[in-house]
Amino acid sequence: MDSMIEQLSEYASGLRYEALPREAVHECKRRLIDTLGCATGAFDARPVEIARDIAQRAVGNPPARILGTQEPTTPELAAFANGVAMRYLDFNDATFGKSAGHPSDIFAAVIAAADAARADGRTLITAATLAYEVFCNLAENVMRDQGWDHSVYGVIASAVGAAKVFGLKGEQMANAIALAVIPNMALEQTRTGELSMWKGCAAPNAARNGVFAAELAREGLTGPGEAVEGKWGLWRALGQFRWQPFGGRGVPFRITGTHIKYFPAVIHAQTPITVALELHGKVAADEIEAIAIDTYWVAERYADRRNALWRPATRETADHSIPYCVIAAFLDGGITEASFSNERIADPRIARLLERTTMREDPAYTKAHPDEWRCRIELAGRGGNKQVAEARHFKGHAKRPLSDEEIEKKFQGLARKVLPPGRIRGILRKAWALDELPDVGELLALFDYRLQPGDEVTE
Repeated sequence: MDSMIEQLSEYASGLRYEALPREAVHECKRRLIDTLGCATGAFDARPVEIARDIAQRAVGNPPARILGTQEPTTPELAAFANGVAMRYLDFNDATFGKSAGHPSDIFAAVIAAADAARADGRTLITAATLAYEVFCNLAENVMRDQGWDHSVYGVIASAVGAAKVFGLKGEQMANAIALAVIPNMALEQTRTGELSMWKGCAAPNAARNGVFAAELAREGLTGPGEAVEGKWGLWRALGQFRWQPFGGRGVPFRITGTHIKYFPAVIHAQTPITVALELHGKVAADEIEAIAIDTYWVAERYADRRNALWRPATRETADHSIPYCVIAAFLDGGITEASFSNERIADPRIARLLERTTMREDPAYTKAHPDEWRCRIELAGRGGNKQVAEARHFKGHAKRPLSDEEIEKKFQGLARKVLPPGRIRGILRKAWALDELPDVGELLALFDYRLQPGDEVTE
């Protein structure tokens, strides 16, 4: 087995809940609440329905549940179905080093494994914090735009997290990592051009495959011995990299430094939306003659006006289009799930303003990224009315974090369409007390969107 896998396996096998500082435990709870809120808010989305229908065809031994219906399925299909719900709104947290991704996607795998194993809350926290370490470490080390999707990070992190829940150590942990790497190299074409439903399913598929890799390793299946450093291994695909020091022994755990989204849109749109909302109402929409967006290197993706990001036709493309999100924020005074409805996407006012929008890269902004996510927007209106606003960090950035109360409010806003107030309060109580739960099923059982006795009573 190669040294990279040995290093990771040794760290993963040895990590204990007792080694986690209070801050890491608390931040894990915050991200769990945030991710479960995203899953609840997307319950009725078509890709989520499809994933759920597929998962309902099988029952595991032991089973894991589908959130919302509580139906039993296999752990790997639960990871996929629940993961599609978590990911669909593009509202879960994000990280950026040399490349980007959504580390909270790993909760789909860790929760499914913990549900099947009847694990306690401390086990889930430890496994999730560990999986974050793996995902974020890869994002820190691997350069973007190499043709590989960030779900490659997710499958490795998910396998390690699930393996931790299952109690795998040493050679079994190493085999789980190898079995995650070799069969699961996903292509970046997932997020190129007009985006399909698969955009929100790629990371859940990685979670599914990560759980499956851990299950195979638990049963004794071996993986390729040099999955990272071998001639045709991961280094061949991603370039040679080394693990940076993992969390613990004075090194902060990476789960404390990811960004929790305030808007349901791609991470690169968060600061532009923040700036756009400062300008909302200062120039009437029908009087806007030009919109200039200055930002960092991401502007290069908009150089070709034929790019689908300039004329989004699907929800998946619209929530990845910075100009679309900026214009929707101008029009609506906010960005919500409704901002990406078919009706809003087809709004002729958006098409007209997209034609009047330009995006430019500011070299100083690029140099400052990712420490800063700077954006400047200039609105030119009729009669010489010019309005300008800018920001260095978006709301929800690790340097401009949401409060616990704002995390709860986000969860409540997403959950209220399928859960009654009393159940929402119960979920939040158990989530904040996760480290005291003897079985995470106590929390997951509350995600039953069918009415229960007393649910009809509201305050």
